[in-house]
Amino acid sequence: MFHLTVRDHVMIAHSLPHPSFGPAQNLHGATYVVELTLWRETLASESIVIDIGEAAEILTQALGDLNYRNLDEHPELVGTLTTTESVAQLIAERVASSLQNRGLTKLDVTLREHPDAWAGYTKSFD
Repeated sequence: MFHLTVRDHVMIAHSLPHPSFGPAQNLHGATYVVELTLWRETLASESIVIDIGEAAEILTQALGDLNYRNLDEHPELVGTLTTTESVAQLIAERVASSLQNRGLTKLDVTLREHPDAWAGYTKSFD
């Protein structure tokens, strides 16, 4: 299996109003390093998974309206605990909608909050 990874970052604000999140229940900021990994069984005719520039642009577009936003007020996330995992899923779904029928088998979105802490979401293409 072949894979390609590109990275970007996004700065957000949010709160996690549930007792299990301790002080993170309050409004706070985070900077996520966002990694997108695309997987395929065989290389495309150009001997690539996908063009790196195209993958980077797709990721940048998926992050566009999240950057410098309070995710508690984002229309797609209202009523959602905006955990790292749920934000990774939203980004993965957005990216996947741009990459249908491209020969990819799956994609991974990883959000790194800290050098020692990250979470992600994997989406398979059917």
